[in-house]
Amino acid sequence: MLNLASITTLGSPPPGIIEVVSNNWKDDYLTKLAEYVRVASRREDLGVFEYIIVDYAAFGGIRFIGSPKQPTITIYQLEDGEYLPPKVFRGQERIDFRLFANIPLTAEQIFAMSR
Repeated sequence: MLNLASITTLGSPPPGIIEVVSNNWKDDYLTKLAEYVRVASRREDLGVFEYIIVDYAAFGGIRFIGSPKQPTITIYQLEDGEYLPPKVFRGQERIDFRLFANIPLTAEQIFAMSR
């Protein structure tokens, strides 16, 4: 598991992190997000500005990806030291990335790249 605190001792954390969900989905949706929130609350300038969770196989729990379960991209964005409620994208919805603002992609286009 990524230890963001150890990375930040070397300098600034990356502006964003992309997690690809596996069958150990709770780490991606709960544990790692909690670590980023903890670091952000200690020092706002050390927070990861965008945390992107790519759940290509709909592993996540229904409280995170909805029902019926389907491939989902979830984005948490840092604002004023706190993560906003997540934005969830599926199918043909255009993804609202901050890190990739000039790349117009839909969730389906991203999932199609892995097929």
